[in-house]
Amino acid sequence: MAVSMTFNSLLEDMKKYLERGTAVDPSVFDQLPSLINLAERELANQLKILGFVKVVTDTMGVGQSVIPKPNRWRDTISINFGVGAEQVRTQLFPRSYEYCRTYWPDEDLTDQPKFYSDYDYFNWLIAPSADFAYPFEVNYWELPALLDSTNQTNWTTDFAPNSLLHGALLQATPFLKNDERIPVWQTIYDKDVAILEAQDMKRIIDRNVTRGSV
Repeated sequence: MAVSMTFNSLLEDMKKYLERGTAVDPSVFDQLPSLINLAERELANQLKILGFVKVVTDTMGVGQSVIPKPNRWRDTISINFGVGAEQVRTQLFPRSYEYCRTYWPDEDLTDQPKFYSDYDYFNWLIAPSADFAYPFEVNYWELPALLDSTNQTNWTTDFAPNSLLHGALLQATPFLKNDERIPVWQTIYDKDVAILEAQDMKRIIDRNVTRGSV
């Protein structure tokens, strides 16, 4: 019978692998959730694969030049918006903050947006400021909702459980001062990550071949 990974099952697996972390071992027991979260963040930061891609839609406000980023945003892939009755998709082109400010210094003036940049970690800047309530779509890399007792599963537990387990064990070894195990878990973890990257590259190649054959 197949067994799916959950936050609780991952905690139990870590305790078995580490032979530490039972209720009578509180210093490790209390740290395990944080070590899991560190492993999740490391995977999300290291990998730019389809599983971490998210798409959100919204509408620009007239005169709006600063657009909030979604929760758990990591990096932007693309932004497009619909123009006219037929909602023709128009791409915003990425530029530096300085370029956008120089190109459109007066944000009170409006026109059809052409460019975007990072305003800060939580917002984008678009230029020109929107002259219409354009519906827009953002494609971006996301940090999945982190695991805890109330959030038992996410993309990583469903599709990359071995990477998450080995990553969490790798995070645990320095905490346990078990430095001689670091190369072991690092090698296994690196192999897991390489497999995920190879699978994603195959999807990209297959998609390009399929498009070319139409």
